[in-house]
Amino acid sequence: MSNLQIKTTQNINLFFRTASLGERMLAYFVDMLILIAYVIVVLTVMSKLLSIDVFNLKGDAFSITLLLITLPMMFYSLICESTLEGQTVGKKLVKIKVVKIDGYQASFFDYFVRWVFAIVDIQMAFVPGVISMVVTKHTQRLGDLAAGTAVITEKNKYNISHSILMEVADDYQPHFSRNQVMLFSDNDIRIIKENFELSKQSANVDLLLKISSKVCSVLQLPNPFNSHQLLIETLLKDYNFHTSV
Repeated sequence: MSNLQIKTTQNINLFFRTASLGERMLAYFVDMLILIAYVIVVLTVMSKLLSIDVFNLKGDAFSITLLLITLPMMFYSLICESTLEGQTVGKKLVKIKVVKIDGYQASFFDYFVRWVFAIVDIQMAFVPGVISMVVTKHTQRLGDLAAGTAVITEKNKYNISHSILMEVADDYQPHFSRNQVMLFSDNDIRIIKENFELSKQSANVDLLLKISSKVCSVLQLPNPFNSHQLLIETLLKDYNFHTSV
């Protein structure tokens, strides 16, 4: 298990935890249960409602029935991942999904490559796929390596609160000028926000004061607000405002 770093279009590095071997196997077996349920339903409908003795069919009837049962099973993962943005039903329930390791949305071709390699990864008693997931940094099976994808967990998926971004209203008016906020780098703002969030969570007034003092020192201004928290929140919002236009 490792962290997968993805750089967004705003040049912000986000980190995701790659899905463990256990999570991936659990999702696979959930999908297998769904496919087994599908087979049972099809056989029940044919035998009970259509009065067809499936096990005694021959010739074209047998071939058609076999295709009816096997084709959806064969293409299940490809159809699901390409329509559900990298998830099968099993992956969705386990809260994992397929992503490109370069940060872009995986394409149908990427899912197709993974699907083709599943013949080697999974159908050969899981041995190639399991070995590959154990020895690779991001728990990638051979299909992932070929497609440039990885499977991440969404249980701790990063959102806006994990980046340097702050949500601002459409009519937001910044307090600080662009020249002032650009005294801080992306990394500076990230550190400020991380420590600011930490100070709020732990009610650490001393840490809040240190952050505020550092901000005032860089800006070479006294705190223009009546609270340290408002100063930091305003800086974060203003930075987002000036760097997103």
